[in-house]
Amino acid sequence: SELVDRARRRGARDARLAPVTVPTAGGPVCLHDGKARAELGAVDRPLLMAVGALEPGRGYGTLLDAAREWRELDPQPLLVIAGEGRERAALQRRIVAEGLAVRIVGRRDDVAELLAAADIAVLPSRWEARSLLAQEALRLGVPLVATAVGGVPELVGDAAELVPYGDPAALAAAVRGLLEDAERRMDLAAAGRVQARTWPSEDDTIAHVLSVYDELAATR
Repeated sequence: SELVDRARRRGARDARLAPVTVPTAGGPVCLHDGKARAELGAVDRPLLMAVGALEPGRGYGTLLDAAREWRELDPQPLLVIAGEGRERAALQRRIVAEGLAVRIVGRRDDVAELLAAADIAVLPSRWEARSLLAQEALRLGVPLVATAVGGVPELVGDAAELVPYGDPAALAAAVRGLLEDAERRMDLAAAGRVQARTWPSEDDTIAHVLSVYDELAATR
């Protein structure tokens, strides 16, 4: 909706929101899968998961700032970041220099399985439209901490913890609060699945696009 409003302010004659669904996973995904957690090194510690291109504006610097504050927790959570990009080398140097409990695992084709194994998903971006990570996390029932930017609040409703962009203290506090409150995590997991059922299906998306084509063709 933010983009629609922006387009109208800049003179668009006709601007409408057309949400695009993310296809659901092809098969069942096992939550808190022990094999995936063992591979990542998070058998006896909380697992936090972030996914996305390692590019400016994705908020990974803020995320590493927050990870510094998690070092005092016992057990210390492990943050795993799945993605590739031009900031990887700089992020990796910082992880090593500061001794952070963070692993960058690169581009993966099993993101749904890794995300399902996590205790919390984290989305620290400067801006998002309909975030793929947010949609996958809520559908899987994985509690989400995300920045209140772009289309994220509209997408997730009350089914996630939202924090300001670029605020590592707020991000760290939200994650810490969820790690210390199992009941809140369960509530968010349930709310996420409910929220996901309000999103359009693949058939809804196709029907919407075709209806727009029909409307445009009729006015020619």
